[in-house]
Amino acid sequence: MGARLLVGLIATAAVAGLLSSELRLVRAGQEEPFASGYKVLEPIRNGSLTVFPVVASKSYATGEFLTLDEGLRSGEVVVTEYGNVRGLVRRPNSPAIQRDSAEVNRLVLVNNSKRPLLLLAGEIVAGGKQDRVIGMDRIVPSESDPIDLSVFCVEPGRWVASSDRFGTSGTTYGGVAGGSAKAGAGTLMAQPSVRAKAMGDKDQGQVWAEVRKQQQSMAMEVAGASPSAPNAAPLRATSSYAVVMENKDVKEKVDEMAKPIEQNYQSLIKQLRDRKAVGVVVAVNGRVIWSDVFASTELLEKYWPKLVRSYASEAVATRAKGGEATLAQAESFLTRMQGRRETIESEPGVFRHTEINGDGFKAFELTSLLPKTGFDVHVAKMAE
Repeated sequence: MGARLLVGLIATAAVAGLLSSELRLVRAGQEEPFASGYKVLEPIRNGSLTVFPVVASKSYATGEFLTLDEGLRSGEVVVTEYGNVRGLVRRPNSPAIQRDSAEVNRLVLVNNSKRPLLLLAGEIVAGGKQDRVIGMDRIVPSESDPIDLSVFCVEPGRWVASSDRFGTSGTTYGGVAGGSAKAGAGTLMAQPSVRAKAMGDKDQGQVWAEVRKQQQSMAMEVAGASPSAPNAAPLRATSSYAVVMENKDVKEKVDEMAKPIEQNYQSLIKQLRDRKAVGVVVAVNGRVIWSDVFASTELLEKYWPKLVRSYASEAVATRAKGGEATLAQAESFLTRMQGRRETIESEPGVFRHTEINGDGFKAFELTSLLPKTGFDVHVAKMAE
């Protein structure tokens, strides 16, 4: 990928009465295509959750990308246990994978769509012998042969098949900013603390430990003053992260945290018609913990409903009280990208995935190498 990513703060400006700072990302002295200019806006707060909108002066054409939710709903994307793909291979001379060889950290995915599929680390697929969380952003070519999908289990208590194939969860998402997304069932997005264990640590034991920790936190939150409250019992009885997050009482608490943030963000974007919303910087209890930035407003709109719920879940499960994160802290977090080490995984002509390890953070860049692209589709960053 060349020299390491250098980031600089280059200008300040006022937009719609909101103080913000324009950011420019530069690598090897040249402006990156994805980073023609960003602004971090004044925060939207609700309780312990703070979201700083990120807008861009330029976005990219991303309409060709299929999301996992869209592919699973249409049936064009198939996810199954490793070993269950006989008959799904397109090329006759491709080696068949035998049955009865399921593995905790491996799934197989086939994209039957004529569009490339975008997968984000943190998306949870439910079914099979255990629910799994995707461990790395990637792009799957259109009409692909089966690919080996690296995943982590988020349901340690089950190893019995509930279905041959994986699908969306029971969660239903409504419309988002601009009204471009249709309501329907979707996959869950794991909260940042769980995403971090899969993306950064890449350790199944740590993922399980974090799932159990969040399960206990949610049970305590639902129980309130009484740890033995009956409505907390189902949360303690299950080992499934997805079941916990889809629990009626948990959903109510997450909705209470997420709804005002989602609505205020949509209202703000309508006021800034001349700019494009491409992402957010997230703080919980006064500490900046995460950022998600996309190549276009369209992609952000597709992922926003489940992203904001994942941030809200983190805030609900984190009981510590802190101060308020500032705009300057959000700007610093977004721009500070110079790392000590880069790790690159690539599929020629399809995508490049770069992990940047820096002082107190890890960042993950997914760059599309498909024809007529060459831009970063998604950049995630987490505090350590």
